[in-house]
Amino acid sequence: MLNSWREETETIGSLPAYAARRFGNAEGLLFQGKRYSFSEIDAEVDLAARALMAAGVAAGDHVALWLNNSDDWVFILYAVTKIGAVLVPINTRFRTHDLEYVLRQSDSAMLITHDTSGPIDYLAMVREVVALPDTGNTVSEPAFPELRKVVIRGDSASGIASWESLKAGASAVSAEALAARSAAVDPKDTALIMYTSGTTGFPKGAMHSHIGIRNVEERAYRMAMTPSDAIMGYLPLFHMFGFSEAAMMSLVTGARQIITETYDPAECLDLIGTERATIIHGFEAHIKTLCEEQERHPRDLSCLRTGVFAAGPKSATPVLYRADKALAPVKSVSGFGMTEIWIGASFTALDDNDERRYESSGYPGLGYEMRVADLQSGAPLGIGEEGELQLRGRYLMQEYYKKPEDTAAAYTDDGWFKTGDAAIWRDDGYIRFLGRYKDMLKVGGENVDPMEVEGLLLAHPDICQTAVVGCADETFGEIAVAYVQLEPGAQMSAETVIAHCRGKVASFKLPKQVVFLEDFPMTASGKIRKVDLRTDAADRFNPS
Repeated sequence: MLNSWREETETIGSLPAYAARRFGNAEGLLFQGKRYSFSEIDAEVDLAARALMAAGVAAGDHVALWLNNSDDWVFILYAVTKIGAVLVPINTRFRTHDLEYVLRQSDSAMLITHDTSGPIDYLAMVREVVALPDTGNTVSEPAFPELRKVVIRGDSASGIASWESLKAGASAVSAEALAARSAAVDPKDTALIMYTSGTTGFPKGAMHSHIGIRNVEERAYRMAMTPSDAIMGYLPLFHMFGFSEAAMMSLVTGARQIITETYDPAECLDLIGTERATIIHGFEAHIKTLCEEQERHPRDLSCLRTGVFAAGPKSATPVLYRADKALAPVKSVSGFGMTEIWIGASFTALDDNDERRYESSGYPGLGYEMRVADLQSGAPLGIGEEGELQLRGRYLMQEYYKKPEDTAAAYTDDGWFKTGDAAIWRDDGYIRFLGRYKDMLKVGGENVDPMEVEGLLLAHPDICQTAVVGCADETFGEIAVAYVQLEPGAQMSAETVIAHCRGKVASFKLPKQVVFLEDFPMTASGKIRKVDLRTDAADRFNPS
């Protein structure tokens, strides 16, 4: 496909057949001891596609996937897009509050999830949110008018269908019917709605078409990816990073993908050594824990070649220089991406020096334009002048699903996407991402909108006012600190505040520290001065 790109005909769902034709019996996927050739991946995708069609999934239907990484995640991803439906990945660290919102706002017709995974009972959370039928498995729930079926990757249970039972019904759909459905998919159709937190306090679904394939191909060329590579896939597939750089990159290039269910640095390093992985990716938190584990228990990592290590912020710089030694001989590259803009909007080169790879975010990628603009005037800024990073180009989202006002607000009048991130142009023509202008937190690589947590805390009758800010943390990069003002006469402990949120939102969104205040610092216009709270949090929890 690197030499045969045809934007008018290629779709994400066509990748498995392409990979089977080109790479055949070469190993394409390893998950928990199960190995699949590219031909076997193609066959599993076709089985899953016919199963979904037999279960009533129509072209344009939205299929929510709330699963940890697995072989089925890959098969279902390509099956959904092959039949012209729209994939809606859901973060597996979401809990009832998050699930209820995304499932309803996305208009999903089907939810595919676990019964249980590790200690987490996903089915119990689904039952808490959705009224499942007492008999049969057809959902009729006024709160979720589009939802017709819940499917679990596990044993059958009342009110739901099992994924195995769906696959058993695949024979009702012929190969010819599947081929006809696949041929009708337009590459410009929406293939994916991936949710990202926004400044409104609620997640927004960034809609992408199939043309993101070309973005992956262009980066594959920049990284010199070949069928000799093996991708260590510990990043979650429900994020654009893992979705693009493992699940899609493998089928585009013939590189083998080695998937783990969740991220565990010891397991990942063991697999790198035994399976001779050549490609690893990660945010600062991943790289730091991999370095720590490798320094404690050295493995033979001589197989490592390259990978995308997100650089730019000053907090990441020492971690990446550490990785240069701890994870040698890996020669990482850096870049910039977001859910709304795909991956690799900027990118460094394999032969760049250490300073560029560890202290910049690269040069604008193919299909992108970048500028750094003054926040007040919107005027483009020059070298070394800090402003907002703005982009336009081929791979930006179509829109936020059912959020026209948020979509309009995300762009300037002249059509540039406003990232809300601070950046500078370097004198070598590279960009450097510095951090966020928005109040968004980045906890272990996960976006956390403080307004969502604040809204949840304010629902507690004993809490009068609250504000959540970020505080630097050695392990997670940043943690949430909740400042709380109680109602007169009320009493709460820090653990009680945190417990109120636990189980309702993803664990990474939970405040890790709680500070009780008599009064908040306020602006003249009556707004909480979060800048003062950030300073206080830094003084309390990270004294110099």
